[in-house]
Amino acid sequence: MTGRVRSHLIRFSRTQVGTTSYLNLVQEAELGLNLEISHEKSRLNEILAEISENEYQAGRPILSCLVKVEGSKGQGDNFYKLCERLGLGEWRELKQQEDFLKNMRRECRAFWQNDDNFEKFA
Repeated sequence: MTGRVRSHLIRFSRTQVGTTSYLNLVQEAELGLNLEISHEKSRLNEILAEISENEYQAGRPILSCLVKVEGSKGQGDNFYKLCERLGLGEWRELKQQEDFLKNMRRECRAFWQNDDNFEKFA
């Protein structure tokens, strides 16, 4: 499932604009999760965190920046807390920085739209 989510987000970053929602991710990556069941939504959060940590440790952009939390302006607190765990700054401060998320998304797209990066790391 982790591989499917990662592959989907890489393809999304190469071919789509904007962000995807949790629901679209579940449907388009054919994960079979019901987001109304709390442990299944938690499982998706865990998968996104695992992918993000692995990508960051490998020197690549955090793919979960492309997944928008429904009803929020961009990302939920869990995303910013993940960034804090990765050493990017205090989560509340990161959340307040207007360009933090925009820059992450721009870097993610630029990285994965580079054909060499895609061939080496996808």
